[in-house]
Amino acid sequence: MGRPDEPDGRAALFVPTSAIKEETLTAVRKGAAIVGFGNHDRTLTIYYESNRFNEPTLVKWEQKARKAFERLLDNLPTTSKMTVKMEHFEQVGYVSAKGIIIRRMEKLRGWLEKSDALETAPEAETIEWAPPPPPKKIVADD
Repeated sequence: MGRPDEPDGRAALFVPTSAIKEETLTAVRKGAAIVGFGNHDRTLTIYYESNRFNEPTLVKWEQKARKAFERLLDNLPTTSKMTVKMEHFEQVGYVSAKGIIIRRMEKLRGWLEKSDALETAPEAETIEWAPPPPPKKIVADD
């Protein structure tokens, strides 16, 4: 899966495999939502969100996934991005501007359980995000 350059593109959702190196796991942090895409050299570019600063809007795993995806889509500068070996992560679903589709919930729940973050797991395999509110009309005063 390549980089989602279109506004309606999607990225992959990943969890670490047992082959992950300790320094990579330390950087990503346990319980993180990891999104990304494959590169031509058989590596992955990942963006991740672990709520390092305990923001109340990033408590649930799907909120973290949305934040990481928005960073990826907007190509924002961040320290929460890296290029990694493909064998260190496995795909568990997809994320887009419309929501999340989880194809391997047992793998995601396993990652969150190992991270002592199972309570942040999504309740369903499909999560739809509400569209943004329409822009407010500006009414001139007479």
